[in-house]
Amino acid sequence: MTTVEKELQAAPRSHRYLLTIMAVILVLFVWSLTTVNLNDIDQSGAGIAINIFKGLFQPDLTLLFNFTEQGVLYLLLQTVAIAFLGTLVGSVLAVPLAFLAASNVVPKPVSWVTRLLLITIRTVPALVYGLMLIRVTGPGPFAGVLTVGLVSIGMLSKLFVDAIEELDTKVLESMTSVGCTTFEKIRFGIVPQLFSVFLSVMIYRFDMNMREASILGLVGAGGIGAPLIFAMRSYKWNQVGAILIGLVVLILIIEWVSNRLRSKLVKG
Repeated sequence: MTTVEKELQAAPRSHRYLLTIMAVILVLFVWSLTTVNLNDIDQSGAGIAINIFKGLFQPDLTLLFNFTEQGVLYLLLQTVAIAFLGTLVGSVLAVPLAFLAASNVVPKPVSWVTRLLLITIRTVPALVYGLMLIRVTGPGPFAGVLTVGLVSIGMLSKLFVDAIEELDTKVLESMTSVGCTTFEKIRFGIVPQLFSVFLSVMIYRFDMNMREASILGLVGAGGIGAPLIFAMRSYKWNQVGAILIGLVVLILIIEWVSNRLRSKLVKG
């Protein structure tokens, strides 16, 4: 008998605890099923679902390979630009906020106030930000960039703070002992250690922002979302299929590239 098996057999049995957890989960599952309403599903809904699948297998190739501003390729490029610029804006703003929220860098009152601000930013959905910013800037890609940047701040700052607070505090203590200011500690003691971590988080957020940018088009914030919803409302399923195919291929490419980049950063 190995050491692992001995430790496993010596571990206390908690059958009552597991049964209680399972019972709670089962009750919640049954209660959730009561909110599901299947009465509204009719034959027209099933027909629409079938037409969507037909559109995927019979896409509008003219729209898919159209290089004009109404084509899928141009709209996908616009979506990538919105996600990239939004990620860049959010990252630039998230870095100082992350340092202000790190309790091992700034006094705790400052850290607490900044964390409260970041929590407030994270509670508002992206579509709400999009609707508000469209009123300010008007519909178009610029509103999408601002929305993606604002949504990115909350998540990026939180992950940046976690990375900052996991640093070895001895580095900061040694820099404090030689009279370094807070800015110097951040610039020369923290940023060089966190650069690869920050870059990996930014790439991960860009991957998420691609989906955000696609959805924001539904409220007029640029990208491919608006043509998609217009095609669905007009029952042009071959156009829907072309847009979805282009979007899926783009997401898969970005997913592959981002995973490769992040794995290299982690190994490096």
